Amino acid sequence: MTTPYYCSKLRTLPNLLLVFVFALSYTLAEAQEEKLMLHFEGQDGPGKGKKIVLISGDDEYRSEEGLPMLAKILSTHHGFSTTVLFPINPENQEVVPNHNSNIPGMEALEDADLAIILLRFRELPDEQMKYFDDYLRAGKPLIALRTSTHAFNYSKDSQSPYAKYHWQSKVPGWEKGFGRKILGETWVAHHGNHGKEGTRAMMDGLQVANKNPILNGVTDIWAASDVYTVTHLGDDATVLIHGASTSGMNPDAPINWEKSLMPVAWTKSYNLEGGKKGRVFASTMGASVDLMSEDLRRLIINAAYWGLDMEPLIPEEAVVEIVGNYQPTMFGFDNFRKGMKVTDFE
Repeated sequence: MTTPYYCSKLRTLPNLLLVFVFALSYTLAEAQEEKLMLHFEGQDGPGKGKKIVLISGDDEYRSEEGLPMLAKILSTHHGFSTTVLFPINPENQEVVPNHNSNIPGMEALEDADLAIILLRFRELPDEQMKYFDDYLRAGKPLIALRTSTHAFNYSKDSQSPYAKYHWQSKVPGWEKGFGRKILGETWVAHHGNHGKEGTRAMMDGLQVANKNPILNGVTDIWAASDVYTVTHLGDDATVLIHGASTSGMNPDAPINWEKSLMPVAWTKSYNLEGGKKGRVFASTMGASVDLMSEDLRRLIINAAYWGLDMEPLIPEEAVVEIVGNYQPTMFGFDNFRKGMKVTDFE
């Protein structure tokens, strides 16, 4: 007996329903995962095929706003594929910079070619921190901005093998922690008057004369964040830019010549025990409002090329036009935008 056409169709409905439900659940799960990080596929440019991971996690200088903007510049204008990670409150999956113990997606560092960080006083769980430690042991390049000098702050009773990263570590070989060990300096003090004095960048004359490619097209930087005190960088550090304190919080403010200059951007190498040697570019500038400076953005983009051994490809004047809308929040504690999800920073 031949099965009526409509009966045959009815029998396939349960199977079709199962397929639909599976596809829907997979899509929802994928969307849920996407909310924990941002990804921008690289377009045409010299960086095509290279992956950069940008890690935000500070409670004052709005890295959750600034790093996505830099990621879009790197991917849109220079071809790098970029992934941006955020401090997430696991209870509601909101971006909460004050939540210092959770940055999902650190496994993205496994195949990253470059990492850019702006962190402050984080105490990440070992399963997340392991990826960062492995990255450094592999000797991969690092760009560290502003408060990354004091990126980690472990509790006194911490038994973590990564507690040596603490900004005031006393572990032999790790004195002053990650900042001193990897970047050349930990947190010391505000050299400028915080919130009242900005930073006027002054290019190092020798580096300009020697045509250091990281300084290509970089001539005019004023940052709203103040100059940090820097007392120790190590013998292999090369200072690219010195910072003068400005007597006011605008680009036209005069320089306060009563204060000495301090390094505000430099390069150096690092080497973890048993690991490979790596390159570091560090700057005590980098707040979200600082990045309104076109030449500061250019400096960081140039440093990305340098870190990846792509110096010959550093443009004479790299394109750093902001992609989309960017209205950064002024720095300050607890003034981050509340209720924000990762997708709000796309």
